[in-house]
Amino acid sequence: MNRLRAAGCVFAEDEAALLLADGRALEPLLVRREAGEPLEQILGWAEFRGLRIALEPGVFVPRFRTGYLVERALESARPGAVVVDLCCGAGAIGAALLAESPGIELHAADLDPAAVASARRNLPPSRVFEGDLFEALPPSLRGRIDLVVVNAPYVPTEAIATMPPEARIHEHRLALDGGPDGLGLHRRIAAAAGEWMSPVSRLLIEAGEAQASRSAALFAENGFGVETAHSDEYDGTVVIATLGRRP
Repeated sequence: MNRLRAAGCVFAEDEAALLLADGRALEPLLVRREAGEPLEQILGWAEFRGLRIALEPGVFVPRFRTGYLVERALESARPGAVVVDLCCGAGAIGAALLAESPGIELHAADLDPAAVASARRNLPPSRVFEGDLFEALPPSLRGRIDLVVVNAPYVPTEAIATMPPEARIHEHRLALDGGPDGLGLHRRIAAAAGEWMSPVSRLLIEAGEAQASRSAALFAENGFGVETAHSDEYDGTVVIATLGRRP
């Protein structure tokens, strides 16, 4: 525990307990943590909304704030709804939605092969697809999706250098870099989503609090009704884009 404290681990006691419970030789795990590797990648899993989410090396570690995206998505995750976890990473959002709204039909997609491998450990593997945004999905989903949940990369390229080393060194840049203003993928998703979604549907996308109004404007320009929502409890911000009227 003292070594973890010296390495700057804020929750050294909790981390020590998890490393001791891992069952592998302790010393190599401590050395990796002292070097700054994320605890979740050392353990091979991350806790998210009470679930253990399996992680491959380099895959984005689900953040607590993304729990707010799940909370708001649950409002629309009705039984039988076709739901897509886009830019799914390890599939944490989709896994949480399946656990908390088990009647949905969930699909997921990501461009990163390591993320897809992780997601196939956390979600029904036959419904996890590798590829670029909506293009990864089966054509049979076009026009049928009732709910899209997205945690696309939204860190501006130049800001990556200021991120904690656990993220900028140990998570794939593909999972962090949102382009010059952080909204590159938001633009592409806003432009493409409409043809994949059902006439009455909703898309929720996580954003930085300072970016949310600009992200919302992108979806409004593409025919969505939009609102932004922020949670102080989660320190999370979500843009909610709606097609058609919802009951």
